[in-house]
Amino acid sequence: MIQDDTETSDLKDGLAISESLSGSMRSHQCGVLSESNVGEVVKICGWVNSRRDHGGVIFIDLRDAGGIVQVVSNPEQQSVFSVAESVRSEDVLLVEGEVSIRPEETENIELDTGYIEVVAKSIQVLNKAEFLPFQVNERDIGENLRLKYRYVDLRSTRMQQNIRLRADLNRGIRSFLDQNGFTEIETPMLTKSTPEGARDYVVPSRVHTGSFFALPQSPQMFKQMLVMGGFERYYQIARCFRDEDLRADRQPEFTQLDMEMAFVNEQDVIRIAEKLFASVMKSVAGIELAETFERISYQEAMNRFGTDRPDMRNPLEIIELTDAMTEEQFQVFQRPASTSGGRVAAINVPAGGSLIPRQKIDAYTEFVANFGAKGLAYIKVNDMGQGREGLQSPILKFLSDAAIETILERCQSKPGDLVFFGADKASIVNASLGALRVQLGKDLNLIAEGFYPVWVVDFPLVEYDEIEKRWQALHHPFTAPRPEHEALLDSDPGQVLSRAYDLVINGVELGGGSIRNHKFGIQDKVFDMLGLSKSETEEKFGFLLQALKSGAPPHGGIAFGLDRIAAMLCGEESIRDVIVFPKTQRAYCPLTEAPNEVDERQLDELELRIKSTAASKSETGSSSA
Repeated sequence: MIQDDTETSDLKDGLAISESLSGSMRSHQCGVLSESNVGEVVKICGWVNSRRDHGGVIFIDLRDAGGIVQVVSNPEQQSVFSVAESVRSEDVLLVEGEVSIRPEETENIELDTGYIEVVAKSIQVLNKAEFLPFQVNERDIGENLRLKYRYVDLRSTRMQQNIRLRADLNRGIRSFLDQNGFTEIETPMLTKSTPEGARDYVVPSRVHTGSFFALPQSPQMFKQMLVMGGFERYYQIARCFRDEDLRADRQPEFTQLDMEMAFVNEQDVIRIAEKLFASVMKSVAGIELAETFERISYQEAMNRFGTDRPDMRNPLEIIELTDAMTEEQFQVFQRPASTSGGRVAAINVPAGGSLIPRQKIDAYTEFVANFGAKGLAYIKVNDMGQGREGLQSPILKFLSDAAIETILERCQSKPGDLVFFGADKASIVNASLGALRVQLGKDLNLIAEGFYPVWVVDFPLVEYDEIEKRWQALHHPFTAPRPEHEALLDSDPGQVLSRAYDLVINGVELGGGSIRNHKFGIQDKVFDMLGLSKSETEEKFGFLLQALKSGAPPHGGIAFGLDRIAAMLCGEESIRDVIVFPKTQRAYCPLTEAPNEVDERQLDELELRIKSTAASKSETGSSSA
């Protein structure tokens, strides 16, 4: 992971351009100069990283994309020295000078160029930095300010390293896939709106009045039709758009690696994805991963971790207690344990009794309330040999000795441990204890170092939407059911498992895919199960259904979120720090102030009218066309 933000830190290795490509303005990049250049007269360009006046000698650290080199200006050359006196941070300079060995004991081992310097013969100011909203590499700058002046922020060591690592990531992906028989193909950016997932970004058509294109949420249907068209191994580093609520790992426009293959099953896709990921992690970040990744079912993930995106670095797990609480008198536990869809579960925290004071328990109680939990019961295990007397908890008096014994046995509790409980609908228990597990792991420093990949498989094909009173695809409507479950599509959709798979690393879903429905009859039945009428199906997906009748091979694929992968490799919490010009959490660009209003002429060409504007004109008595 890249964490070095120091002002003198050198930039990432391997950025140098060859001397022949440097151009007539400069002979070398700053960061490629070395002791082999001593005695040469060179021309270098860059930004003033820092300027220091030491007893009449001026030192300028000049920075370009290749790194930093020290420029020395002596007062003997007055015309050059006077220019050096006038320069300030981020001024853009052209320097001509001789490369020399630094005097003994003045070397800077933090720089690749730290054993040499350039003694200036001339300094030309190519441009002054008359306005500087903050210092490059300054810490604790508010994100809105960084995004508003992103062109300055991008000069920082941190952002230079992040964006270059991202470029290395793309390069590594292309290299691996090109060598494994994949063809890179671009799919349309203006396509048809098929709003079955997130909201589309729509684009009005001037030529077709009243009609709209949609920006792609994914190239899903196009990539399926590509394999139907005989391109058996396709990939694309694709720009995608989703009009959804944003967070640290979401942007309205994002980049994903999209892959699709013909004549494959789940194992084939997973295997090539593992090889790709291991290859790229090693070549880009020097990280060694196992040849195959752990796999767990969706149900196991929910039972053990409360989420289908488990962080496998965290040793804490959720322990099942539902079956042991059905006969208890304590209604808080007995009611959900005896109700369909209810759950009672626990998390045992080793040594938690001494590590987590009562005040912190109260804070965790408020924390789980954000996930729907009505409370957070607990038991402190003080002395295992004293039975009930060796425990401390407000709920002990409500629990039978048999229940207490079962709890301690299943949790494998030891003296000093602290046990937290969740009891409610399974969805609430999973969400609240799953989040508590993550928070406890962070607070108690339980998270192991490294990268822990895991495949989550055997997802349900659909989930029931209580608001809309219909089945919804858990992934997307093109995911195939397991062959042995096809008969349940009509009778019991909730029991159908899909042929989907997600790759999760350190609690972050980095990719997901599935084997697709390649037969018309199954795809048509899935649309019907999702509550789509024949007319809706034809209107939204008619072209895909027609393609399925034209000799579609068995096929499947996967897509990886490149923004999330880059953020993980750079050690960043937010994907905004690996995107050159991101939007804020309100889908706004502080740099360009987009989105913005357009003028009436543009609206007229599209035959559009803004409702609020029309209403305002009506209220003021103005007429509207």
